Amino acid sequence: MKKLLALIHARNLEFYRDRSALVWTLLFPFIVLAGFTYGYSGKKEALLNIRASGPGLTESSLIKKFRSTPGMDFQITTDEPAAIKKLSRYETDLVLKADESGKKFTYSLNPDSDRGKLAERLLQAAVEADSNPRAELVMVEVTGHKIRYADWLLPGLLAMNIMFGSMFGVGYVIVRYRKNGVLKRLRATPLSAFQFLLAQVVSRMTLMVATATLVVGGAMVMIGFHPANGVAGTIIDLLLFLAVSSAAMISVGLVVAAQISSEEVADGVLNLMTWPMIFLSGIWFSLDGASPWVIRISRMMPLTHVVKGLRAILIDGAHFSDLMPEVGILLVITAVLVTIGSALFKWR
Repeated sequence: MKKLLALIHARNLEFYRDRSALVWTLLFPFIVLAGFTYGYSGKKEALLNIRASGPGLTESSLIKKFRSTPGMDFQITTDEPAAIKKLSRYETDLVLKADESGKKFTYSLNPDSDRGKLAERLLQAAVEADSNPRAELVMVEVTGHKIRYADWLLPGLLAMNIMFGSMFGVGYVIVRYRKNGVLKRLRATPLSAFQFLLAQVVSRMTLMVATATLVVGGAMVMIGFHPANGVAGTIIDLLLFLAVSSAAMISVGLVVAAQISSEEVADGVLNLMTWPMIFLSGIWFSLDGASPWVIRISRMMPLTHVVKGLRAILIDGAHFSDLMPEVGILLVITAVLVTIGSALFKWR
């Protein structure tokens, strides 16, 4: 245990003394967040987002007429509760549900949304213009608080920062140790590969949790972000999930660094792994309307589960105990990859 703690302490000091890495780790999320907050703070594009479900959709002439409205993003969904949640957060303008006959429709509407009211008027106009027997409309009000894009983006930026800080901060550093002969010297000490790798995981995990917490605090000051459950009701759940997420992303970097001796090769492999995750994990935009094969690939990426969990805690007010599927996946990834990394690890 003393050997492990000494190695963790040494690794932490190394990071703190690297001022450029420390400053960049803290500033990068704020730079991106500020750019999106103030760069996209103008008037939104006039586009209506409609989600529809129900067995009678395909047979209804009303739906065919309604969905042909110019400027409308009309998508059929099988997850009505998720669509209602988006409606309450102003991410969707109207949720429509058809019965089996295709003649009775229940539409959910946020009464405080101007875009929702416009969608309602267009739906009523489509009913009036329908040549078939007039459809019956039933309205259900859904209320909630508007989620700004900057608020929605913050958990994704935290996840991306964890990914880069974990994979490059461990994977690239270990390769540099191997190239500079540091690992060769450590091999002469009574230190096993597992102890060395575990020290890297614990050290970097501590740093990632600390920096991510500081970023959330900074976002609260800079853009007025407020966690769904407040600070007191969020902090423990957030810290626990950040620790699990960091461990999973670090373990990916450990496997990459287990055998590679060239910093150039390590840089290429890490970039090859990180950039697909950046675009396919839902950091910048929702994948709700993506092709099924894109969704399947996304679910195989650890970063997707990190983003999903952080959004659930910070935006939806979920607790750590509510995220057992994501936590389980990330813990399995950590255990498997740390074991593989230890087995493949070479000192020279």
